[in-house]
This record gives sequence, C-alpha cells and structure tokens, in this order.
Amino acid sequence: MIWLTWRQFRGSAAMMAAVLVVFAAVLALTGPNLASEYAAGVAGCTPDNTCFDFFDRFFSEYDLLFLALTLVVLILPALVGLFWGAPLITRELEAGTHLLVWNQSITRGRWLAVKLGLTGLAAMAAAGVCGLAVTWWSDPLDKSAVPEMAQMAPVVFGARGIAPMGYAAFAFVLGVTVGMLVRRTLPAMALTMVVFAAIQIAMPLLVRPHLMPPVAGTFELGRENMDGLGAPGGGSLQIFLRTSAVPGHAGAWVLSSKLVDPSGRTISSGDGSSGPSSTIVRAVPVSTTSGPCSAQGLPTGGCTAEINRLGYRQQATYQPLERFWPFQWIETGIYALLTLGLAWSSFWWLRRRLS
Repeated sequence: MIWLTWRQFRGSAAMMAAVLVVFAAVLALTGPNLASEYAAGVAGCTPDNTCFDFFDRFFSEYDLLFLALTLVVLILPALVGLFWGAPLITRELEAGTHLLVWNQSITRGRWLAVKLGLTGLAAMAAAGVCGLAVTWWSDPLDKSAVPEMAQMAPVVFGARGIAPMGYAAFAFVLGVTVGMLVRRTLPAMALTMVVFAAIQIAMPLLVRPHLMPPVAGTFELGRENMDGLGAPGGGSLQIFLRTSAVPGHAGAWVLSSKLVDPSGRTISSGDGSSGPSSTIVRAVPVSTTSGPCSAQGLPTGGCTAEINRLGYRQQATYQPLERFWPFQWIETGIYALLTLGLAWSSFWWLRRRLS
C-alpha cells in the first residue's frame, strides 16, 4: 500500500521538492548579504541615533520581495488542500477505481491511513521548510519592518515559524474530507478554497487576539507612536497618532489604540476611528498661536514635550513580540486538533457512507 501510494504521489512530490530546492537555494545565497547589510546599517546608525531612518530606508528597499515571500508561504497550504487533498478521493470515485481498490485484502481504513499519512507528512514538510526558510531570510526585515508588517501582524504571523505546517496539514485533510462529501474534483477544490480562506480570515480576527490575555498600557507620545503634529489655520492642535505601534515594544501587535486627555477620557474629535488601522488625527485644545505648539515652535520639537507635560497619552492593548513563539505553538496545536477531527470524520464517512 505504501508502494502504491508512492507511485501515485511521486510526480507531485518530485515537482514540489524541486521547487523547494530552488527556493531554498535562492534564500540561502541572498540571506547572508541581507543580514550583513542590516548589521552594518545598525552599527552605523546607533552612534547618532538615526536608526529609525535606517529602518525605513532598509525595509522600503526590500518591501516588495518581503511581501512576495510572505504571500508564497501563505498560499502554499491552500495549494496543498486544492491539488493534493481534494482530488485524493474524488479521482478514485470519478475514475471508478475505488470499486477495485476498496474490495481487495487491504481495508478502506488502512488505504486511507496510508494515503493521509504519506501525503500529509509530505505537505507538512514542504510547508515547514518553506516557512522556516522564509523566517530565517526575513529576520533582518522583520526587525526593521513598519508596525503594520511586524512579525506579530496578522498577515506576517501566518507566514513565519511552524504555523504553516499546521495550516498545510489542516488544508490537506480538509480537502480530503470535502472531496468525500462532494465526490467531484472541481467542486471539491472550490469548496475547499472557500472554507480554508474563511477559517484563515477568522483565526486572526476572532481567535488569535484571545490566545493569551492582551497587555494594556498607557504611553507618552513620541516618534514611535506619532506621525506628526499640525496646526491648520491657527486652530486646535492636531495629533497624528499611529495606532499600530506602542513605544518600547517594537513588533507588538496592537489590538486597540486611542488618545486620552489628562483626565483619562478618550479624545474622539478628529478624523479616523480608534482601532489599530494606521494613523488617526485627533484635535486637542492646546494653543497654536503662541508657545511651543505655535507655527514657529512646532519645528523645534518642543510641542511633543508640551503635550506630554499636559498629560495627553496613548492608551493601547497589544500582544507583545515576546509572545510570538507561544502563539505559534498554540495556534499550530489548534490546527492539529482540527486536523485530527477532520481525519476521524473522514475515516467514519469512508467506512459508513462512501461506496
């Protein structure tokens, strides 16, 4: 049975292996140069405290490649579900070969166990190699990325560490299960894609923020959480608050962020919502006709110190970067449980309902 499974699967496995070898070789050749450039840049910017500027330049130089590699890792589990999982049963049913295969001395359960085991392990290995290789290569960029693309950000988190292995295992067994229910290859592939995409969207929105209790904090305003200050037409002072970053916690995943006044009340006047979108504008009653926040005083930087002295603060809840690996293990465990549940249902359906 193992030999038969390998004979049927070896073409897909060889193609995947070849692609991964080329992919890993390219990353291995370019990764050391990227790390050296990052290290040299940090060494040069540290003495004069200009590392924020270096991080912006460094990440913007490689941002398209960074996003492309992230997208490759995110798509790979879906492709496994579509092209390895969904056709596993449906091609036997459509070709009628199940009438021969399932009436031999090998039981249906053993047939499915070997199919799931061999192909599923190959899918996990491919996603694991791809995810860990990109994690290693992207380390300098993860350290210098804009807050929206930090390692804990929803889009990037799923393309790092061991999580892609859990996604691939789940997508593969999901495809097999859907194939058993639908019994047609193309509809099974389409339904697998829809269900997998829905779960991948629901996980960072509904589940991941609550894997561990978020941290709440109040922070002074500064370069890390402000995009600037403005005083249009001599009116109220406008604070451009970055809702995706908190000072002193680079790489954190900010769940909520708002500007509060000295009494702790939320300031809602201005543009934009208080969620972790990017930048919101909030108007505060600080003089812009004279003093540190006047048109003449703004360029000197004294206005930031003034609004902090008056007691304006950022209040935020966030998941710190230190929880990256605990979140990876917890989320992978959740997908492992979902995979086991689908595998059990596949065995039950094959033995009781499928003929």
